[in-house]
Amino acid sequence: MDDGYRKKVNQVSDDYRYQGTNYEGYAAQDGYYHGGEEPSQEEDAQSDATEGHDEDDEVYEGEYQGIPHPDDIKAKQKKKAPGMADEFRDHADLIAERMEDEEQLAHQYETIIEECSHGRFQWTLFIVLGLALMADGVEVFVVGFVLPSAEKDMCLSSSNKGMLGLIVYLGMMLGAVLWGGLADKLGRKHCLILSLSINAAFAFLSSFVQGYGFFLFCRLISGFGIGGTLPIVFAYFSEFLSREKRGEHLSWLCMFWMIGGLYASVMAWSIIPHYGWGFSMGTNYHFHSWRVFVVVCSLPCIASLVALKFMPESPRFLLEIGKHDEAWMILKQIHDTNMRARGEPERVFTVANIKTPKQIDEFIEIQSSTGTWYQRSFVRATTTFKQVLDNVLYCLTGQYRMNTLFLAIVWFTMALSYYGLIVWFPDMIRYYQEQAYKSREKIFHHEEVKHFTFNFTLENQLHKNGTYFNDKFIKMKFRDVTFEDSLFEECYFEDVTSSETFFKECTFISTVFYNTDLYEHKFIDCKFANTSFQYQKQGCHLDFEQDNDFLIYLVSFLGSLSVLPGNIISALLMDKVGRIKMIGGSMLLSAVCCFFLFFGNSESAMIGWQCLFCGTSIAAWNALDVITVELYPTNKRATAFGILNGICKFGAILGNSIFASFVGITKVVPILLASSALVGGGLLALRLPETRDQVLM
Repeated sequence: MDDGYRKKVNQVSDDYRYQGTNYEGYAAQDGYYHGGEEPSQEEDAQSDATEGHDEDDEVYEGEYQGIPHPDDIKAKQKKKAPGMADEFRDHADLIAERMEDEEQLAHQYETIIEECSHGRFQWTLFIVLGLALMADGVEVFVVGFVLPSAEKDMCLSSSNKGMLGLIVYLGMMLGAVLWGGLADKLGRKHCLILSLSINAAFAFLSSFVQGYGFFLFCRLISGFGIGGTLPIVFAYFSEFLSREKRGEHLSWLCMFWMIGGLYASVMAWSIIPHYGWGFSMGTNYHFHSWRVFVVVCSLPCIASLVALKFMPESPRFLLEIGKHDEAWMILKQIHDTNMRARGEPERVFTVANIKTPKQIDEFIEIQSSTGTWYQRSFVRATTTFKQVLDNVLYCLTGQYRMNTLFLAIVWFTMALSYYGLIVWFPDMIRYYQEQAYKSREKIFHHEEVKHFTFNFTLENQLHKNGTYFNDKFIKMKFRDVTFEDSLFEECYFEDVTSSETFFKECTFISTVFYNTDLYEHKFIDCKFANTSFQYQKQGCHLDFEQDNDFLIYLVSFLGSLSVLPGNIISALLMDKVGRIKMIGGSMLLSAVCCFFLFFGNSESAMIGWQCLFCGTSIAAWNALDVITVELYPTNKRATAFGILNGICKFGAILGNSIFASFVGITKVVPILLASSALVGGGLLALRLPETRDQVLM
């Protein structure tokens, strides 16, 4: 086996031996990409030798030795012309040398990606990362869909429901900053797998827990995991795309967020109303249909997690940290995969050597032979944290601070308006439904009922100044029923279930409540004489089908579907119009749509304006994603994206809280706030630099 392995390595070494030619003016001794437009006779011979060669037949063990590493070349140069050692050189000189190396690498890497072309490999990665982005879109909708059912299973108050809606955004905000920073130090693929694993594990676990506190914790950690998806996915995918393809295909990738919303809406519509889908274990453990929905929503995350195992790390990231050979092997894999798919397997990957930036050691770790394992782990963890913190501070205070400031304001204003309105629209639709429902309320004055048995449902009624003597309320339901200034004497309530039912300033004399859910908070300023409550129902009970749930699912479905035209248009025009014009134009059009919300006074009008708003705003989101990955270098890209996405989630939290508080009070404040934020953010976006003609640094 050793002879076969040595023979195979020697063959590859001969096939891809370093050539001494120049590439576009860069000397060979600079450790640059070599392989000019007119290959020498020796290179032609090598191309003939490798023609039809299949990389699947090769076995690589350890570090590939067929390519001279740039550090080896530099070492030879130092022997010929010895200079000052790095440890005696000024730190600023080392930084300047690294920046020069990075600029050279950026141009060479662009040429290499163009040689690899855009084909089967990129489309496969597109699907895998799209599933991860789809999981992020699903996470945003899950809690909103399960709340109507979960609130009854877990006895949630209004404040608890609000906290559950915001906790996911809080987790995503923290996760975006942390995972984005780690991705620039530990690798895109590695961090994405970790973040998706956390999301899948805790999302799945949340479907089984019964208590509100544990469910809240699981959704927080689940959001923390999925928070790393957006910054890592766009940084990861962008590093496999050439300049001409980057804007368009990153925009196509954004469509998976829309697909996630559609998936969540369809699954909610198909599963949650079937309340019988589930099981119960005694009286304390219930697994109802909304929990089945939560499990189903974790499937895109799990699918992406499995598929990522077969994807390579970003070669651009590997070059950034000096792993030249690993990056070369991945780039060759991309080239050969695409060439075979195009029917050109004989095409040879001509890259023999790739520039790697100057590596600057800023930290000293305990060596593997020194100290205990936990001491080494602690030092590595603190070292990584220090590096991540330095990256964060550099994005905020270094040469990118103005770009970060402008982008932060644009991300924040966009999130404040968009996330605030997509919560406000369903709430307003529910409000209009409740108003229509209340308008059909039946009112009863001064009724007297004696010796009567109620064993049917009372719904949407108001009883004032009534008298009830020796009446029985047995195995019945109250829905939206209010009793005011009424007298109940010698009455008997048994096995009663109620929803939105209250007794205000009523008097109860010699009355018995047995096995009911008429709890203390449902009696407002009431008087009791010789009245007892026996064996009250434990937990919460789903009393009535919510007729408007179907409409809410439909509204979310239409809102997600409405972004499809905007997605297609933005993808086709991203590289023609430019990122800046796309952001500014989309945000200003969205502001106009917000203004016309003043004329939406019905359910159908609100649905229509919601679809139009979502359709016009999606282009700004797509362009923001593209320009964010293009404005920052490789070693800061995911960190910056994480910071900005964290600010975005903070804007979402504020938007949800502010806009929801004005439902049923006034439309003026939400509409003016959203419109002014979009106008301000859109105008500020015009001051950002255009990046469509830049190589990826």
